[in-house]
Amino acid sequence: MNNMKRKTTKEILTESFREIAEIKPINKITVRDITDNCGYSPATFYRHFKDKYELIACDYVTRIEEITAKVGTDGYKWSDTLYDGMRYFEENKSYIRNLLLNTSGIDAFSRNLAETNTSKFTGYIMKTSGMNEIPPDLAIYIRIYVYGTVQMLCQWLTGELRCTSGHLAELFENALPEPLRKYMK
Repeated sequence: MNNMKRKTTKEILTESFREIAEIKPINKITVRDITDNCGYSPATFYRHFKDKYELIACDYVTRIEEITAKVGTDGYKWSDTLYDGMRYFEENKSYIRNLLLNTSGIDAFSRNLAETNTSKFTGYIMKTSGMNEIPPDLAIYIRIYVYGTVQMLCQWLTGELRCTSGHLAELFENALPEPLRKYMK
């Protein structure tokens, strides 16, 4: 039996977009560019995405879910997520820098990144702790931590902060507020 994974239309469109983003500013990429690059029609694109920004968000969420899904399996810890996340950002640095500099700006990107990461962080704590709801103070600690790390990540991606991805992951791990530490073992 052949276990080869077939790519979905969404994956092909996303790969097409990423290929173009390697050579062209994102704000200059059109849906027609994306579809011409992979042989699909614009109608096919619009059956899967509202616009290229939804494609970007979907791509990020998919990649982060791949990393966070490993937490708690085979000894994979939350700190491993930080290092894998930073490796993802390092491997995709030019693409993400293009996103930051050539979309509606760092603020829009960081806000989306922070909301996605807050949701993932909250979901993880709820799942591992058995909570049905996050207490208000804990929710604030999550947001403080996530928004701070996202801002530092953006500064690292744009070159304002200079250090290795591993060192930044270590700093993120050490910056975790005490009230969150017990949930992130």
